[in-house]
Amino acid sequence: MLVKELVSYLNQLAPFTYQESYDNSGLLVGNPAAEITGVVVALDCIESVVDEAILHGANVVLTHHPIVFKGLKRITGANYVERTVLKAIKNDINLIAIHTNLDNVHFGVNYIIAEKLGLTDLKILSPKAATMYKLAVFVPQTHADLIREAMAKAGAGHIGAYNSCSFSSKGEGRFRPDEDATPFIGKAGELEVVKETKVEVVVTEHAVSAVLHAMKATHPYEEVAYDLIALTNTNEYIGSGMIGTLAEGMEAMEFLQYVKRTFHCGAIRYTNPTKSTVKRIAVCGGSGSFLLKDAIRAHADVFITGDFKYHEFFDAEDHLMIADIGHFESEQYTSEWLVAQLKKKITKFAVRLTNVNTNPINYL
Repeated sequence: MLVKELVSYLNQLAPFTYQESYDNSGLLVGNPAAEITGVVVALDCIESVVDEAILHGANVVLTHHPIVFKGLKRITGANYVERTVLKAIKNDINLIAIHTNLDNVHFGVNYIIAEKLGLTDLKILSPKAATMYKLAVFVPQTHADLIREAMAKAGAGHIGAYNSCSFSSKGEGRFRPDEDATPFIGKAGELEVVKETKVEVVVTEHAVSAVLHAMKATHPYEEVAYDLIALTNTNEYIGSGMIGTLAEGMEAMEFLQYVKRTFHCGAIRYTNPTKSTVKRIAVCGGSGSFLLKDAIRAHADVFITGDFKYHEFFDAEDHLMIADIGHFESEQYTSEWLVAQLKKKITKFAVRLTNVNTNPINYL
């Protein structure tokens, strides 16, 4: 298996087009054409993780957080980022990150947190808009089913838990082939009227290229008439954070103790409980203070995340309880999940969960 094939598989899990504009996910260091000898998975890419990969003969380090986040103007080993990149280059280690794109997909980071807490009825807390297109293609009625099938296989027509979704309407198509044309139907210079079907499907942003290719490859016409329209619809399956419900309500402080045990927290910073019993829980892996208003609007009893600043705690204003469990703590199970996903797909080489604790924070 080549590095670029692993990157392609990760793109299926969490399309890189869903990463935030400030992010830097994907293959950061390495050779796309290199053959993989092994993968080490960690939350963070630091020197000791690269050392671990070298020790085990693995030439890929896959992490959630990208080691190269901002632009590097020089690589002299002056800091841990430069030293890590230098060591990876010297030892032919490929560095891959799957960051905010994994945060933003339904079965990603926040789903993992919610699953650990036993939450049900899960929904994206802040869904994204403008992630979908509508593709309408005009095809002879005799070929409509072939076009539908080809586009569905390429990724079109996915709406939530449903696939192969499409809408069709029938009409007449008119065209006159010129002298240089080689028409599937009709003769050069003569106006042709054909019974056609208009097939409409929704296509997520990352699948547009593949769907268009499949549609054109299957379509019988020499020149294909189609519309590709960007939609402003909200995509309820793509976005930030997640909210769900406990099977049974828990006393607020008992719930915090449950969270502390589940995520092995050195400490939890929290605001005063607003309810004696909590049941509706919002979560966001990593730094989630930007979602506080969304959690309040969703009537969450508790908002679990990390990296809240002092004055941001006041913004809860007794609407809910903020529980800051720490950045590393909230995302730590992401690595285990990635290992499990890769082992489902890959049998040609070892996939290892790192033995290095990359959390830079200690607690007394």
